[in-house]
Amino acid sequence: MKLYYSPGACSLSPHIVLNEGGFRFDKERVDLANKKTEIGTDYAAINPDGYVPALLLDDGQVLTEGPAIIQYLADRVPEKNLAPPLGTLERYRLMQWLNFISTELHKGFSPLFNPQAPEEWKAVVAAQLGQRLGTVSRQLEGKDWLLGEGFTVADAYLFTVLSWGRHVGIKLEQWPLLQAYQRRVSMRPAVQSALKAEGLLRPAQ
Repeated sequence: MKLYYSPGACSLSPHIVLNEGGFRFDKERVDLANKKTEIGTDYAAINPDGYVPALLLDDGQVLTEGPAIIQYLADRVPEKNLAPPLGTLERYRLMQWLNFISTELHKGFSPLFNPQAPEEWKAVVAAQLGQRLGTVSRQLEGKDWLLGEGFTVADAYLFTVLSWGRHVGIKLEQWPLLQAYQRRVSMRPAVQSALKAEGLLRPAQ
């Protein structure tokens, strides 16, 4: 398999899951500004929507959308317990949180990175994002991981999105549980490996 990624983008989530699952894979960096990969390939030929991640499968098919990719990978290695079994209520809880991270957090950060967004609008967005982060903080009360005792693909995605806060002035110090959680996830060997490979390794905050 091959992961198409951009450093620190949401493609970091499947990068972590590929490492956690012990997969053998290649990776190819994408310049999101000019839509070219590091070897000059037209990325639009791989993902016409132009964003990462995209996962080239062994049979030549391409899978896009981070939450779909990480669930696919988890189901390839059920012994790693990266996702609850299909058909269980716990699996639907995983889907619940993947949807929450995708729609309420991931998309909530997007306007804060947009230089054309008015500052007044960014203030409104940041306030709403703070409320959503409060929801996640309450979910983590008494838990090491988002779904309870074990690390899942939802943690890889949440870690990735939370890491964007420092770039847009959202400080996790406001939520000590989130700050501790982020530090805990960052110390996992699979996460350290992904951060190093993407040139993002830095001391835990």
